[in-house]
Amino acid sequence: MSANRVDETLWIRRFHPAPSAAARLVCLPHAGGSAPYFLPVSKALAPGVDVLAIQYPGRQDRRQERCIDNIPELADAVTTELLPLADRPLALFGHSMGASLAFEVAVRLEKAGVVPLALFASGRRAPSRYRHETVHLRSDDDIIAELRTLSGTQSEVLANEEILRMAMPAIRGDYKAAETYRHDDGVRLAAPIQAHFGVDDPRVSLDEAQAWADHTSGYFELRTYPGGHFYLNQQVPQVIEAIARVTSAVAS
Repeated sequence: MSANRVDETLWIRRFHPAPSAAARLVCLPHAGGSAPYFLPVSKALAPGVDVLAIQYPGRQDRRQERCIDNIPELADAVTTELLPLADRPLALFGHSMGASLAFEVAVRLEKAGVVPLALFASGRRAPSRYRHETVHLRSDDDIIAELRTLSGTQSEVLANEEILRMAMPAIRGDYKAAETYRHDDGVRLAAPIQAHFGVDDPRVSLDEAQAWADHTSGYFELRTYPGGHFYLNQQVPQVIEAIARVTSAVAS
């Protein structure tokens, strides 16, 4: 698989190409998020790690495409994109909805014979821990209020009413995907899982984060940080260190 193929795909964004990297990190955004959210991660890890950020349909340059509002279909599409890139070890990093999606992508990769280096699950309860949530059924104004409460979407987007309204179909679709997701109780990964979350996150409790341990037959680690649902905005160096510790083992 050539570097050009990676650059051309609608699904995968490569901000700092690292053609000589020993491993690849696939980053999956939160509900309402997009690939550029992971620019700081890409910049920090290049050129040692080839960082690939997933761009979901229905937003930014893909806004004319149909939004995929369920995790299984998203996971199928992302896995199709990643299988040709498994010529190097792959690790997965997903934040919030992206963590649920990363888990399902990892399940599909393993079924295809590709065991990820690790799954980094950030800001999301374990798939086995269910909460009844209906944000996707609320009015646009109520969804915007939820976004502001969590402070996840870039401030300039939240401040721009026109952009926010244009993005609403994708945001609503993402919330629907996250809130209607149900996992297969019998599935456990061979890949190790490292869970990350902010201790003040209203959407994830310590117990719900710890429960990620039940979803792997391999190594599990839980890392906590100051902050809320988007602790990552302030804790990038610490999270990068944790990722690099795993990916650097491939190069050594």
